Amino acid sequence: MSFEMMFVSSLLLTMFAMLIFEVARADMVIFSVLIILLLSGILTVDEALSGFSNEGMLTVALLFIVAGTVQKSGLIDRMMERLLKNSRNHTDSMLRFFVPTSAFSAFLNNTPIVVTFTPIIKKWCENRGIAPSKFLIPLSYATILGGMITLMGTSTNLVVHGLMLDYGLDGFSLFTLTVVGIPVALIGLVYLFTIGYKLLPDNKGFGQQIKEDSKEYIAEMQVTQDFGHLGRRVEQAGLRDLKGLYLIEIIRDDFQRISPVRSTTVIQSGDRLIFTGLISTIADLQKIKGLELETGTNFDLDDLKDGSINLVDAVVSNQSSLLSKSIKQSQFRSRYDAGVIAVHRNNERIRSKIGDIVLKPGDSLLLVAGTDFVEKYQQSNDFFVVSSLDTPASLNQNAKKGWFSILILFAMIMTVTLGWLSMFKATALAVLVFLSTKVITPQEAKKYVHFNVLLLIASSLGIGTAMMKTGLADWIAAVLLDFGEPLGIVVILFIIYILTNVFTEIITNSAAAVIMLPIGIEMAQTLAIDPIGIAVLIAIAASASFVTPIGYQTNLIVYGPGGYKFTDYVKVGFPLSLLVMVTSVFIIYNVWF
Repeated sequence: MSFEMMFVSSLLLTMFAMLIFEVARADMVIFSVLIILLLSGILTVDEALSGFSNEGMLTVALLFIVAGTVQKSGLIDRMMERLLKNSRNHTDSMLRFFVPTSAFSAFLNNTPIVVTFTPIIKKWCENRGIAPSKFLIPLSYATILGGMITLMGTSTNLVVHGLMLDYGLDGFSLFTLTVVGIPVALIGLVYLFTIGYKLLPDNKGFGQQIKEDSKEYIAEMQVTQDFGHLGRRVEQAGLRDLKGLYLIEIIRDDFQRISPVRSTTVIQSGDRLIFTGLISTIADLQKIKGLELETGTNFDLDDLKDGSINLVDAVVSNQSSLLSKSIKQSQFRSRYDAGVIAVHRNNERIRSKIGDIVLKPGDSLLLVAGTDFVEKYQQSNDFFVVSSLDTPASLNQNAKKGWFSILILFAMIMTVTLGWLSMFKATALAVLVFLSTKVITPQEAKKYVHFNVLLLIASSLGIGTAMMKTGLADWIAAVLLDFGEPLGIVVILFIIYILTNVFTEIITNSAAAVIMLPIGIEMAQTLAIDPIGIAVLIAIAASASFVTPIGYQTNLIVYGPGGYKFTDYVKVGFPLSLLVMVTSVFIIYNVWF
């Protein structure tokens, strides 16, 4: 192994460690590695920037706009709501909802699908007394399975396609992956409807947790001079036995922390009382003279009655700029004109005042915000707005524009299917039509694009180039072949799949595909087998992120709203991951080899 190979491999190991321990946002970690490769001379400027002009990456950017435009109308949302209303039992409900959802995900970006449908499912479940946790992980998994069916189903497929073109290969057609994607999706859905459903936890939904006894939400109240029980003990002040609430900590003079709070603890002016429990009871508490709810804004919960503010449920993204900062440090109030009144973190009681809570991916924030908050931040990269608790989930848009956008989507699919235009040209034309007919504005188009995802993809492509250029990909391929070749091509396919899938669970799906594709192509060339089959295997394995909530954005979106634990994903996702792997390897071996 040469010095350059050792340098690149050490960088990759450091990158993996930083991503696993969430030292910084994934896109910034991978972009930093790219800059180091450029400064070290491993990559030239053209090589480092090649990912930013890669056809696959640019197609992903355009597809964000197409998907956002189609979903802007709310037509698909209303269609799914009607399907759910007429369902008879859980199996019928799953068939009615998740089969169409998988089909939509084959042609639309699955992240906005999950963001849009999460509140619809939660509301439907809560109205029928069904635990939303029985439906939200399946929602995420169904969109992932659907994304494997076509080239445009997920950004990973497009990135692999773009890389193959860069390597001088033919790339995928729109339906190259379909021969594997449809059987995998069908088997996966059958598993979710049967065994998977039984393995899912029976958790209360977000709305139920607010209405019922819950001790997982943190809120803060400040004692003022007007409080009628100053100088009295907690018990005398009536703060000990509150229905649905528990006083877990008192913060005094911003540095003294009293925890646990005893019945004999004396209440003083300026004390910050940290409660955990019911939001509705906390709202009642602020009616007591001298207790003020800390929202970080000028909004007051009493404003809910006149409709001037909303309560909004938002989940912190794994690509958020809010990560690793306290709510106060992130200047949340001034940035979003919204206040955080409660924070929910799975399986963990947070002992801190609201402003000092350091946010993590998957945290659920209960926000008090203006009526235009959902419209302004629905496409934010910092968090996923999964429901507005007081306003309709979808915005009322012009129905004619909605049907027109769906028509353009179908036309785009047909032009690619018939071979008239490449995927990139077809999506570019669709975006041009949307802009020229004013179905969307340039400002809206910009909001739909997830620039952090594009930075991650483009940077990952440069790292893949470094692996090829230094010979590291060739060396890793040789090591894997020495082990797997005597055991046969099927074992080699399993090795490639498992490595790719492990990478996608601990880093990101696009980065996993970019790292494994050069290795897979080297192995295919050495074995003189069709590299298309290896590329399909890597695309499927990189998308099949079922075992952790952090491997795929859609898993993270439902993590907080479903009240899941990390182990729930392992319990439900591991058998599904095995089914997808065995099915994929079997089909790919028989079709391409």
